[in-house]
Amino acid sequence: MHIKRLDHVNLSTAQLDAMHRWYIDVLGFTDGPRPDFSFGGAWLYAGDHALVHLVEVEKTVDHDDLKLEHFAFSATDMPGFLARLEAQGVSSRISPVPGTSITQVNVWDPDGNHIHVDFIDA
Repeated sequence: MHIKRLDHVNLSTAQLDAMHRWYIDVLGFTDGPRPDFSFGGAWLYAGDHALVHLVEVEKTVDHDDLKLEHFAFSATDMPGFLARLEAQGVSSRISPVPGTSITQVNVWDPDGNHIHVDFIDA
């Protein structure tokens, strides 16, 4: 067996509507097909691939219990992304990665999940 790539991130949330809108409005994902599970949720796509699976729960897990520090996406058009963040009123932290041509734009979703969007030669 050889792992090829990360397929998707699954996030449990008690704020399904807010999280759903944030991933569409801020990160530019689109809604897409999702199996007819017996629980609420949404699958959010980049192109033809569902990268984020949202699962509706009654109470979101306390972040002190989480072990995952962040997840990341690579993207193009950093100026366009920063303009989108500004238009949505989303704060960010920009972090160049030392010794590389990667610049990370760090953001946090409504549940406080840390995400960085990586831009090469930004």
